Amino acid sequence: MVMPLFDTASTIDSSTASPLGVTVPRGDSGGTRHHAGGRANVACYAPGLDSLEIVYIAPGGDWRVQALPNVTHGVHHGIVEDLPYGSRYGFRKAAAQESLPVAVPTRDVDDDGGQPLLLDPYGRAVDQRDGFLTSVRMAGDFDWGGDDRLRIKWRDTIIYEAHVRGQSMLHPDVPEEFRGTYAGMAHPAVVEHLKALGITSVQLLPVHFHLDEPHLQDLGLTNYWGYNTAAFFAPHPAYATQAAQDAGPQAVQDEFKGMVKLLHAAGIEVILDVVYNHTAEGGPDGTMLSFRGLGEDTYYRTDGHGRYVDTTGCGNSLNFGEPRVVQMVLDSLRYWADEFHIDGFRFDLAVTLCRNAANDFDPRHPFLVAIAADPVLSDVKLIAEPWDVGHGGWQTGRFPGGWVDWNDHFRDSVRSFWLSDRAALESGGQGGSIARLADSLSGSAALFQHSGRSRLASVNFITAHDGFTLNDLVSFDRKHNEANGEQNRDGHGDNRSYNHGVEGPTEVGEILARRAQSRRNLMATLLISLGVPMITAGDELARTQHGNNNAYCQDNPIAWLDWTRTPESHEMLRSTKRYIRLRKEFLAAQPHDFPVRDEQSYLHWFGQDGKPMSMERWNDPTNRVVQLLVGSDEGGLAGLVVVNGGTEDVQFALPAIPGDAASRRMFELRLTTSPLHELRQGSRVASGERDLLEAFAVNIYRT
Repeated sequence: MVMPLFDTASTIDSSTASPLGVTVPRGDSGGTRHHAGGRANVACYAPGLDSLEIVYIAPGGDWRVQALPNVTHGVHHGIVEDLPYGSRYGFRKAAAQESLPVAVPTRDVDDDGGQPLLLDPYGRAVDQRDGFLTSVRMAGDFDWGGDDRLRIKWRDTIIYEAHVRGQSMLHPDVPEEFRGTYAGMAHPAVVEHLKALGITSVQLLPVHFHLDEPHLQDLGLTNYWGYNTAAFFAPHPAYATQAAQDAGPQAVQDEFKGMVKLLHAAGIEVILDVVYNHTAEGGPDGTMLSFRGLGEDTYYRTDGHGRYVDTTGCGNSLNFGEPRVVQMVLDSLRYWADEFHIDGFRFDLAVTLCRNAANDFDPRHPFLVAIAADPVLSDVKLIAEPWDVGHGGWQTGRFPGGWVDWNDHFRDSVRSFWLSDRAALESGGQGGSIARLADSLSGSAALFQHSGRSRLASVNFITAHDGFTLNDLVSFDRKHNEANGEQNRDGHGDNRSYNHGVEGPTEVGEILARRAQSRRNLMATLLISLGVPMITAGDELARTQHGNNNAYCQDNPIAWLDWTRTPESHEMLRSTKRYIRLRKEFLAAQPHDFPVRDEQSYLHWFGQDGKPMSMERWNDPTNRVVQLLVGSDEGGLAGLVVVNGGTEDVQFALPAIPGDAASRRMFELRLTTSPLHELRQGSRVASGERDLLEAFAVNIYRT
């Protein structure tokens, strides 16, 4: 790494090394788009360069170049007099230490002596005109009215993971000019669907400015998911309406904020999936866009010999052992929370963000400590994808208080019980014991207790953007990713799915009925389990990706939501709404701290005979029936979940509630995932009496 030749603030101008980025100089007024002045304090952390210049163009002006005359601890800074809002700019190594602006021909802007124009790590927008990328100076004002973050409690949260583009691209009630955009995400037709479904929080796949990998460009594909960030402070402009894109970055930013404001008005939180573990610059042979040119040995983790340490599988890993990198990410998060009213963040490959100098995961990493101490960030939802691809990368359950983790144990256990176990049983084999499913139903408490967290630290999910959809889980035994151009080598092979006898589409009524019941079993299990449920967009509509379990590069109907009403989509939507209503009804009758305080909350387990489960029964792989009685001493009602994961219908005895003075407590059947729901809903059975539970089904009662 080349260190600056001088490292003390000069007195050439009145600029400051903080804050980083392009800001109003201290003592100046401004900050709104209507501010006439163009004077700016420019500061960029570039420890790999001994000199830095800014190349810029004001709206309607000509390209100019000016060296940043001061260097303070690796931060190059200076005052630029004519850089109004809307100006495009970038950085490059200075040819000469000249602090006054000089005109530069357009042809020399992005390649002057082999020096590419570099994006500002703190740039608030990215412009792609003239064949190269530039950052844009932005105003931050917006009419929020009385809007603020919603702060919905974790226990009441139901997450809906969605893609801004895919959510509305095919929606018939969204005008064509709004489809696939921020405005489309907040269109009344989409908002009404989300409200009617009952979710509380939309978790959006990456909306930071991102680029497509070269190998996808060669295949004529794009990075649809967006996990290839190039600018951590800039919204992705391609998700804005064409009108906003034509009007410029300020209109794009306004459309994004308008989306958040409208979703908040509907009572729906906005959570962003953020990718701070790597950047779009890729491996050592990747494109130089920003960080690599400014100081790659500082911004990226290396092994001491200049070789990248890759714990992401994407060619590089941001260096969270470097305080300036940690500062940049904290500043980015705070910017989105403050300026865009974002309610929370889901951190992609979060383990990479918490690796210490020895490259080991540290639950007391300075990044985590800083977030916990930050008055803004400690007040938003923090969700970890608790793994990466490096050594010791799986850390589910080990993140600290204030965080919740994606629970892959829940995903695998529920899939195994309802799908791969069923496949084994129906072929004459043997399934697993019911203990793992029971652990999932009860919130995987043991998994999180060592980190001092409760069952509410578990984000329960069965599907996500990465992998099969819920419908494809019950329709395919194998992945079918041929459209990705990698000869079906990509995507995970261990899906724990079951096609129920036919691979892919079929018109056989019996198979369709079995698939429908498995879908209901999976969704019901997700929504009645303790913890925080996450639904993947479209699963409530029985969406298919035709067996593609890695649709990251499919910006087309393979990955978009299909809003066509079919008997299957109608039935799945009705069922999902039922399960969400039932969850909310139960929680509304519990004290505010349920189920965190275990001394007041109870979970009682019973066998088919209505008697408490024994260790022998828990360990018996042939036992596929269990009853869970859940509630609170101060709750208004108790819930009873009865699971039959076997191939035969069973008669089971309703249990007595321990310590209950009433000898014959009545249980009302609220739903069953079997086809008998419409006939049996509302039937009442007393404790000690028997009721019917069909094969591969769930009954749910309330007292």
